[in-house]
Amino acid sequence: MSNENFDLIVIGSGPGGYVAAIRASQLGMSVAVIEREHVGGICLNWGCIPTKALMKSAETYSILKQANKFGFTVENFSYDFNAIIKRSRQLASRMSTGVQFLFKKNNITVYAGTGRLIAKNKIAVLDQAGEMTDELTAKKIIIATGARPRSIPGIEIDRKRIITSKEAMSLEKIPESMIIIGAGAIGVEFAYFYQTLGCQVTLVEMLPTILPIEDKEITDLLERSFKKYKSRLHTNSMVKSAATGSDNVNVTIESEGESRELEAELALMAIGVQGNIEGLGLEELGIETDRGYIKVDDSFQTNIENVYAIGDIIGPPWLAHVASAEGINAVEKMAGLDVKAIDYGSVPGCTYCKPQVASIGLTEEKAIGQGYSIKIGRFPFVANGRSLAAGESEGLVKLIFDESSNKLLGAHIIHAEATELIGELSVIKTLGIEGHDLIKTIHAHPTLSEAIMEAAAAAYDEAIHV
Repeated sequence: MSNENFDLIVIGSGPGGYVAAIRASQLGMSVAVIEREHVGGICLNWGCIPTKALMKSAETYSILKQANKFGFTVENFSYDFNAIIKRSRQLASRMSTGVQFLFKKNNITVYAGTGRLIAKNKIAVLDQAGEMTDELTAKKIIIATGARPRSIPGIEIDRKRIITSKEAMSLEKIPESMIIIGAGAIGVEFAYFYQTLGCQVTLVEMLPTILPIEDKEITDLLERSFKKYKSRLHTNSMVKSAATGSDNVNVTIESEGESRELEAELALMAIGVQGNIEGLGLEELGIETDRGYIKVDDSFQTNIENVYAIGDIIGPPWLAHVASAEGINAVEKMAGLDVKAIDYGSVPGCTYCKPQVASIGLTEEKAIGQGYSIKIGRFPFVANGRSLAAGESEGLVKLIFDESSNKLLGAHIIHAEATELIGELSVIKTLGIEGHDLIKTIHAHPTLSEAIMEAAAAAYDEAIHV
């Protein structure tokens, strides 16, 4: 049994935990990480990275079906579903191995097991049987245990007929039909993947639109695209119950006071996540929680002075890049650096269906609701030469500016490469660059990014190509 002492111990090695650990080591701290499953956490192993591999396979299959549009004749092609899944899992393994290498490079000690706080500066490492294998002490502790899929009360996730995203990434065969409960980013991405490969997808969302946190103009365009590919959409619909059979699942939904029953081979539960707060010793130590998440201050410190928490365990936004930013911010403050607070109003969000959706800042609805007088500029990709040449002209850029300050309030993109384009707008919003400065910034031609400049120009009635 080890009785080591460290400057910092991080419980959990997801994108918050492993990044925090590496940054702390760079700042001269002795660091240990406790991980009960796979190094890299959900994001690298069962989330962000392997799902994007699946999306790329679906996109490639879609391109092959349109090969004649680019002057190619491709006959008798098909896909190997097991090979698609295998590539995704191999990529996840490779990424996890990469993080393990970074731990070694940065002299970070890794303990396999479950971390449990037994004092404000002491952690027990438990094996799968719950037996203590190590007792570690640290000056500072970061809890970064992430979150897991949640379900609707009364509906059991049996992982056979009613599954989570984890099972959806490792099915043995493609189902003929699937009901996806929840049309946030996870639900929409899996809907795109499975519908592209020929599965009949039905999306059920309790709110008025799919991707309900996004700008309505953008989600209207996405809904139109999904319907074009024969997805069935039920918005404003509550799931009341689900019953599984030997080879199917029946889901009862209610919309506008009327009930109807949906049937499919599988149902994917994608309504969100809940924090992994159980078994950490929080109650015994008196660490405060709120609605299933750990409460922290602006420094990510809990009510116990040397115990911190970051990432999904402290609540929304449940995004890997937010967890990483919080981890870096927390350890830099521990080290006494002068660090700015994270601006949660300037966090980009991305959904990797096709067309992709990416955004930052306020939607049009929220900007108006907050009392701003706004200027809106739109530029369709059908008027962008690079998009036309690439055969990807679906979508637009929508920029929202504060009329009085000319600062960017929100940016919204729907396009095949939206998630790459949002980076420029993240810089613009973070630095407070004004609309005319964006317009006067020369963008290379022909590029997709010209659409950003043109959208800004449109907000000020200066657009050239629309």
